[in-house]
Amino acid sequence: MSSVGGGRRPRLAAGLAVGVLALAAALVATGRLPDGTDDGSDRLAEEAADARWLEGVTPGWMSEQMGLDIPVTARSLRAAYEVTSRFDTGLLTFTLTRVEAEAYLKEHTPEGDWLEPTSAAETDVTPHDFAHFGLPEPETLKDGMRYGVVCPGASEAALDPHAPGVDTSDASCVSLYAHAYTPTRTRIYLRDHYEPGISPLPAPPSSTPTG
Repeated sequence: MSSVGGGRRPRLAAGLAVGVLALAAALVATGRLPDGTDDGSDRLAEEAADARWLEGVTPGWMSEQMGLDIPVTARSLRAAYEVTSRFDTGLLTFTLTRVEAEAYLKEHTPEGDWLEPTSAAETDVTPHDFAHFGLPEPETLKDGMRYGVVCPGASEAALDPHAPGVDTSDASCVSLYAHAYTPTRTRIYLRDHYEPGISPLPAPPSSTPTG
């Protein structure tokens, strides 16, 4: 998988990181830790205060970090990268025609099958990640939604959940959501989590001196 600088960077497994996010959200909402104490909200509030969105993050750079290409026909490309003290979050989104989206999803198959929401959308998801772009969080969408975990760095054997002795813990996996939001277009949402310290991070855009 490609990455800036050509090195293999440390990452968090997609499922684990999503679980950490859900737990953190629950702790913030309740102000309690699993052992029943009530000082968790202060700790999480301090960590949230350290969070910052990087400047200079481009769709191309984020695509390289995720190891997933962006079709040349993609529209409404947006990318972001948030740095925190616990783990970083990379976001990438774009739209395709329904036909182009089907081809993209066929090329980038998930670990297991594509999943669809089986109940009401998760209305309690706190807007944060894709809200940075003014978009709804994909977990809150139901109609026309498919999602899965795509591991572009894994071998075909590692993607077979029935293969004996397969370990995908080292695979570079990305959460992919595909939302057919109109009869003719689909929005692709990509989210990945990383251990802090990807190097090099994109440099902020330089300012042009005036005067």
